[in-house]
Amino acid sequence: MVLLSSSPKWPTLPDYFHDWALVDVETSGLRPGRDRVLSLAILTLDAHGNQTGEFSTLLNPGCDPGPVHIHGLTPDRLAGAPTFEEIAPQVGALLSSRVMVAHNAQFDYDFLAHEFAHVRSWVPVSRRLCTLALNRMVGPATPDLKLGTLAAHYGVRQEKAHDAQDDVRVLSGILRASLGAAEQLGLALPLLDCPPRQDYKTYVPKTMCAYRNPGRLVSGEPLVQGMKVAITGDTQVSREELVARSVAAGLNMMTSVSGQTSVVVTNDSSAASAKLRRAADEGVPLVDELAYLRLLESVRPGQAKGTARQRPTAETPACSTTASPGPVPDALAQRPAAFTASTPGVPAQRPAVPAETAPNAPAQSPATPTESTVTAAQTLSGRRVLVLGGTHDEAVKARARAVALGASAAVNLSASVSDVVVLAGGEADQRMGRITALALRVHDADWLRAPTPVPTPSAVGNRPDTADVLVRGAVIDLPDTGTAWTVAAAWRQQTACDVDVVAFTVDLLEQDSGDEDFVFYGAPEHPDGTLRLATDAPTEQAVTADLERLPLEIHRVVIAAAIDGTATFADVGAVEITVTCGIGAAPTARATLDAATTERTMILAEIYRRGDGWRLRAVGQGYDHGLADLACGYGVDVAE
Repeated sequence: MVLLSSSPKWPTLPDYFHDWALVDVETSGLRPGRDRVLSLAILTLDAHGNQTGEFSTLLNPGCDPGPVHIHGLTPDRLAGAPTFEEIAPQVGALLSSRVMVAHNAQFDYDFLAHEFAHVRSWVPVSRRLCTLALNRMVGPATPDLKLGTLAAHYGVRQEKAHDAQDDVRVLSGILRASLGAAEQLGLALPLLDCPPRQDYKTYVPKTMCAYRNPGRLVSGEPLVQGMKVAITGDTQVSREELVARSVAAGLNMMTSVSGQTSVVVTNDSSAASAKLRRAADEGVPLVDELAYLRLLESVRPGQAKGTARQRPTAETPACSTTASPGPVPDALAQRPAAFTASTPGVPAQRPAVPAETAPNAPAQSPATPTESTVTAAQTLSGRRVLVLGGTHDEAVKARARAVALGASAAVNLSASVSDVVVLAGGEADQRMGRITALALRVHDADWLRAPTPVPTPSAVGNRPDTADVLVRGAVIDLPDTGTAWTVAAAWRQQTACDVDVVAFTVDLLEQDSGDEDFVFYGAPEHPDGTLRLATDAPTEQAVTADLERLPLEIHRVVIAAAIDGTATFADVGAVEITVTCGIGAAPTARATLDAATTERTMILAEIYRRGDGWRLRAVGQGYDHGLADLACGYGVDVAE
């Protein structure tokens, strides 16, 4: 396997010098742990981009190979191939002490991690680099960021798509060119820590409870399917058997106690366990093991959760949306009263400043644009504006003005940035040297008052930003395309604190029907695969929702961000959300949310039902409390 001679020179920045292991897998499906790897290719490079090794093989997964029409790997072709256990030592040696590289790297990493778990080992990767995430930061002038599109853009020959060996060869050319583009922009590589874990277990999804939570157990009354049950302390029947019998009876077994817990099973009510202290605080009833076993003999039928709406057989439209310029009456009407500030358990919201436009209220003057209004003159339409310097409030106002003029507001320097606005102190920003070298258009704050349209492309990119630009409260339709929708959140690379993106699926009462409906870093996938959290860069995380497979009782998907520790969103700065339909697809919409100051959690966006379809609303609503309080407000049991 030979790298293309036309590839650009390897970067010279010392921070880019790593030993690399480029990986591509073809799989029997899309869910690690359930599906298996059918084909694997690895290409190793030294710190200067010289090839040091390669490996490729088909694998016998011992299961149905899945979509043969995509990868072409029939059972007959795989029949004589080795198993992963046979090649695991060789694969481990190639990955060890190298940065793993893949396009959509979490996918490849998770599949390898589970394959190693199958053979009672762990994937020896300490850091990984996603070329998809890297190119989202670079922002090349391409219609999308799919592997084939980037190959064509960077001049890399692609011979056979969905062939692991050819894909990894293509990946090597894309990596070389992407690193060169990142160096030109002065970007820190989005290397993600993923230390090897000896406790990485084979994927066993939690058994989902099929019934709604009916509430607390009442003395003298039977158990009802869907009740949340926690067990604490020693039991005469093994804990595993007790849980299995409870699940079989239709109960929802929890590992922690909250106000949503129906009953706690304990043989020592005087013990000082955290679960019993929480049960006492919340008034959760207690029963001993013997009484609980008797109750298990006659569990009353519960109310079943809804099922997903059947996909229409008619051909669905392509990914397209219609943006509303501000909050619309139907979006506000769809929010139940349960979400208001008076709801017990949900902390009061910080009012948006300025307040969102009420339904049927007169439009504000275009001369004084706000987050909720857009001027008629889209002077900066298709432009990407980066604001440097200024106080937090000054930067917020400058970005809002740029958006009001039709531009999208960037949070990082990329090839898609067309204009830079420098406020007081911005000239000292470390990115100014790169901006000058790239000959980007630089303006002061006065430029936003009367910007001059410039029809020529920027010095770096040559494709205008075509995504819909959303202000806070704006709504777009998400058509049923048969493809899952992704909402990605990104913030400035230099952010020192950790930000976690999470998602909740809630019903009309604004409650999770089960803890599995809360997706976060510790549980990144819903058991049925309809909701997933991906992390492929230190300052970017994404939630993917398969909307058409969500049960009918799910009314909204709430996507939020939370800061770990004492930092606030004033320290983080602006958070940009990007909406896409499919992995690597062109952005459908963007929103830059930066009004938060003292808040530690923020609702970024919500996806909600509207008739038979779905809509997305940019929210940007902050709260001063932490993630645990936000989760409890949605009825999630938070472990002590």
